[in-house]
Amino acid sequence: MSLQNRIFYKKLLVLVLPIAVQNFMSAAVSASDALMLGMQGQTALSAVSLAAQVQFVLNLFFAALSIGATILAAQYWGKKDIVAVEQVLAVSLKFSMAVSFLFFFAAAFSPEILMRIFTGERELIAAGVPYLRIVSGSYLCMGISQIYLCIMKNSGRVFKSTVYGSAAVVLNLVFNAVLIFGLCGFPKMGIQGAALATLIARIVELLLVLLENGKKNVVRIRWRYFWKPDPALQKDYFYYTSPVLANQLAWGCGFTMFSVIMGHLGSDAVAANSIANIVKNIIACLCLGIATGSSIMVGNELGCGKLERAKEYGTRLCRIAFAAGAVSGLILLGCSPLILQFAENLSAQAQEYLKVMLLICSYYLIGKSMNSTVIAGIFCAGGDTRFGLCCDTVTMWAVIVPAGMVAAFWLKLPVLWVYFWLSLDEFVKLPAVYRHYKKYQWVKNLTN
Repeated sequence: MSLQNRIFYKKLLVLVLPIAVQNFMSAAVSASDALMLGMQGQTALSAVSLAAQVQFVLNLFFAALSIGATILAAQYWGKKDIVAVEQVLAVSLKFSMAVSFLFFFAAAFSPEILMRIFTGERELIAAGVPYLRIVSGSYLCMGISQIYLCIMKNSGRVFKSTVYGSAAVVLNLVFNAVLIFGLCGFPKMGIQGAALATLIARIVELLLVLLENGKKNVVRIRWRYFWKPDPALQKDYFYYTSPVLANQLAWGCGFTMFSVIMGHLGSDAVAANSIANIVKNIIACLCLGIATGSSIMVGNELGCGKLERAKEYGTRLCRIAFAAGAVSGLILLGCSPLILQFAENLSAQAQEYLKVMLLICSYYLIGKSMNSTVIAGIFCAGGDTRFGLCCDTVTMWAVIVPAGMVAAFWLKLPVLWVYFWLSLDEFVKLPAVYRHYKKYQWVKNLTN
């Protein structure tokens, strides 16, 4: 293996493995919620899976703001401009804190309205309302911690970022068991225990971030940049982030519509869909780690002016993403029998749904891995954020969501046919993504 290849794979491993571990730990919380609440009954599982869609939408905002921060921070870090990275951090925090407050206010004071968006079943609404009220406080913590952890990844502290995020996840898992089942002398709280466990974990994560921010010789929150940011840099941040945010909302709200559609097909469909999504997210951790790592790796090379090397990295990362998606799909297939055993508390109908949904998810991961790496990773590394907006908007709102609604509510097709149609989004856009990649419009140094 040549020296350049060794450098490439070393960079990839240093970035991807910690990020994949953190993604896995975060997905494990959702899995533990499903497993533990599933023991409380199908209603508890379905209610929390629907209530969690509120945080899913909030995470879309955080993802967009993080991608926007990564676009500039990765390139400026490659250029060794620490002041610019700190200004990117401050500008990102300004937006993320505002968004987190709005979601906190809605979940804390209007939880029933939020639940009614996802389901009309009174039993699920009643169970989800107290969960949202308690978990709303965690949104405020995430408004600071998620952006700071993102900047840590972009400033040479990937391992520490993983440690802090994973520590919060482990704490969440422990308190899930303690508070849901009433262990160690604590009261048995069920759904509300799951919400309180999340809140405690996010508070601890925020405290760890603030302790890290107090250290010297690291990229820190500078409040003077928060109140008086560099106008040109703030303009750049908004220019590159706004299409990403619109893209995340177009894709994410479309994906949320999947839950809305499934939510109106009965509790069996909701329960099976929630477990299938959790399993898919766990297995996809490596794929998403490659996507995040690719944005940093390609961005670093672009920022220091090595455009040809950035193109070479992009090609390699596409191949790696395809292989990772295929392997992940095979792993999911291999784990399906074990997953079905853990889902034995579901009704017989829900288990039948889940069996086929897992099969569909296995090949879905290939498209997911490719598109995440190329659209959210490579394209964004060079500031090419508008293509993703157009691609996802057309795919979701002109093709997939209308087809899913027609299949579910007009043609009244069986649940699994509806799920099949809703799972075609990643493959519908692959040809357009490939054509755009070969134009190399993403090969740009943004620090100039």
